[in-house]
Amino acid sequence: MADNQAGLYLIAYDIADPKRLSRVHRALKREGLPVQYSVFTVVIKRKALLRLMGVLEELILPAKDDIRCYRLPENTEIKTLGRQLFPTDVFLFSGGINRLFG
Repeated sequence: MADNQAGLYLIAYDIADPKRLSRVHRALKREGLPVQYSVFTVVIKRKALLRLMGVLEELILPAKDDIRCYRLPENTEIKTLGRQLFPTDVFLFSGGINRLFG
């Protein structure tokens, strides 16, 4: 992916301490959309993603916490089961392509 092209990422975390958990959640909420407890989607350019991951790295204790970032493919098909956080018409935009969650 080119540095100037935004990509769609899924970021999930498991943080042991409530204070660190709150800080990580706030940092991700500034950049992305929470889709589940401790799971965010982020549409972001590569340089900004690297900065975000650096910020998150400063907020955690690597021996106790875990943060994972997955780049989602352009044509991601999403299936959901059970109670959803968002109405069925919520869209994400990435690279000029909208993606429906639901």
